[in-house]
Amino acid sequence: MGVLMSKKQSVEKVQKVSVVVSAFKEGLKDRPLPARRPEAAEAIEEKPVESAAVQEEVQVKQGPSTTQSLPREEGKDNEAAWSRLRDGRGVEPEELERANQLTPPAFVRPKRGVNDDKAIDISLEQWEQPVNDEMCEICEVWTAEDLYPCRVCTRVFHDGCLREMGYLRNDSVQELTETAHTSMGWSCYYCDNINLLLTEEEVYSLMETFKQCKIIPESCLGSDDFLSYKHFVSRQLFDEQMTEEMEELELGQFSALDPEKRGQIEWADFLYHESIRVLEKFRSQNSLVRLLTAKERERARASFTALDQDKDGLITGGESKKAQHTWFRKHTKESQSCNVSISHVGPISESSPASSGSGKSRDQDENRQVDWLEFLKENAIYILAARPNSGAVHLRPPL
Repeated sequence: MGVLMSKKQSVEKVQKVSVVVSAFKEGLKDRPLPARRPEAAEAIEEKPVESAAVQEEVQVKQGPSTTQSLPREEGKDNEAAWSRLRDGRGVEPEELERANQLTPPAFVRPKRGVNDDKAIDISLEQWEQPVNDEMCEICEVWTAEDLYPCRVCTRVFHDGCLREMGYLRNDSVQELTETAHTSMGWSCYYCDNINLLLTEEEVYSLMETFKQCKIIPESCLGSDDFLSYKHFVSRQLFDEQMTEEMEELELGQFSALDPEKRGQIEWADFLYHESIRVLEKFRSQNSLVRLLTAKERERARASFTALDQDKDGLITGGESKKAQHTWFRKHTKESQSCNVSISHVGPISESSPASSGSGKSRDQDENRQVDWLEFLKENAIYILAARPNSGAVHLRPPL
């Protein structure tokens, strides 16, 4: 038996005016329409209902609109894709049919705080033991049916609600039911989209770079397109030409983004990779640690504790680097320990920078002592990169 809890309309999560509009609509449901007013007042009274319907559909399918808050008609197919990227919907499939679905939530991009770059004290001994929410994030109802938890945050979901929202297609249901209650886990639509970690300024800068390099949103990229983009970024942002060694590293990253070896990478994987590179380049390690959730910190504690076999609170740099590969173990089900195979990210030649001087690097890592907080800072970017459900490795750890 299930007990139904109070439910709020998910409409109140829609961007900008939807909170006011939904409250107005709720009032209209429970009372008859007021007496007819003069035309000017009548227009003001009736238009919010119409604009709410338009607001709910505008992100997905184009249609006539009379509201002034909607963006102007651009006349190009990819303009809608740029808008979705800017608003946190950059990976929504255009073909999703939402005619009878719930209103998708608004994504509010974070803002940098004044203390973001300051160190944060996270205890190794004090386990946080986060508890999942009791009610579905979408319908805010508890029932006896299975609720599927997110592996990153504490939100839980009904699979039916996810389908109604358009965030779970029929071919993804099996993945959800098979992994959500396992150690591999499943990431909800908030946590899966790591582009949502970027601020508005960072997203705007990334969009401008895409446009200058003529990247078409929501399209696949081949290795030539990927390398061309990397050359452009190297010239424009760093004022340097890519060397052959740098090209080889980028091709290794392309291989990691193409786990099925189809010769091309999906738009979502490319977007997530570039988003995590933005975080890596422009955020401090302390800032990245602050982005980790309680569940992610718990997994980091478990990993560090397993590596610290003599229990002195220290591990080697080499062990810390090995741990960087384990965050992606959900992509290779057979890998459940720190001694993971990294052959799936592509071959490395003997002359590559990843292999040249590797003996010296290995010696240095073995001699370098790493404590718990340093381990968190070194691994935070890879923990974040492992959030998506995709089988791609969105930030390839050093070999």
